[in-house]
Amino acid sequence: MGAVARPPSWQAHPQRPNVVPKNTPGAGSFLAINQVFNTLPKDGTIVAIGAPTAVLDERLGSQGVRFKTSELNWIGRVDSLVNMTFTWHTSPVKTFADALQRESTLSGTGAGSTVSVYPTVMNNVFKSRFRLIMGYRGSNDGMLAVERGEVEGHSTSWVALKVAHPDWVRDRKISFLVQYSLTRHPELPDVPTAVELARSEEERKILSAIMVSAEVGSAFFTTPGIPADRLMALRRAFDATMKDPEFLADVQRSTLSVGPMTGEDLQKLVAQVSNLPPDLLEKVRVAYLSNQH
Repeated sequence: MGAVARPPSWQAHPQRPNVVPKNTPGAGSFLAINQVFNTLPKDGTIVAIGAPTAVLDERLGSQGVRFKTSELNWIGRVDSLVNMTFTWHTSPVKTFADALQRESTLSGTGAGSTVSVYPTVMNNVFKSRFRLIMGYRGSNDGMLAVERGEVEGHSTSWVALKVAHPDWVRDRKISFLVQYSLTRHPELPDVPTAVELARSEEERKILSAIMVSAEVGSAFFTTPGIPADRLMALRRAFDATMKDPEFLADVQRSTLSVGPMTGEDLQKLVAQVSNLPPDLLEKVRVAYLSNQH
């Protein structure tokens, strides 16, 4: 899923712009990012959010990518985005060790989505036996499929799960197998990270390179080539929003969380992924791309 927002005019109400949101689903948010990079106005009136794996997808030349993430102008990150794989309580697969021994079905969306990418990486690196049932429109539909018994589990962000189905966590209706991040989320202290499961230094490096996507997280960006003063205005407005008491109160009420990163630091992180050493990049490619045909 990708989303693009556009105020009708930069000059119209600089302090209170009218924002027109537009969801642009398709290809794991590649469709939305392609539009931002190639066709939408380069004047600072476009603000977008997409899959955090887009940076790595672009570096690896994934199918459907027609953008360069290092040339996008990054505005800021609201929070890191930790994904995890879980199974329904009726599934015999209740730990990642079980997933190495038994096949389990997971609902999947687009090939470029983290919903599909992360379990596939685990299959490629560890020979786990996740079988993705593709074609669901998004994580909400994917989680509904779990509840209906169409599949045994799903991979999605921790935030999406705890907001949509807090009762599943509270009532122990699901088992957490693995979380996709560099370090354990404070609210998931007993769930191992993919990096922790590495059996060698080489696997650790491969998985760490992929899990950097969690650090990119819920990040906003705009088109390439916008005037420098407008980029600065967007970044400083974002920073101010992250400290705004009303905004933080809304976050607390919605059970979400905030772990912001400035646009400048985010731009550096994106550049870091774009400059992975060739030998490591090739190993990451083998682990990452087999699900993209």
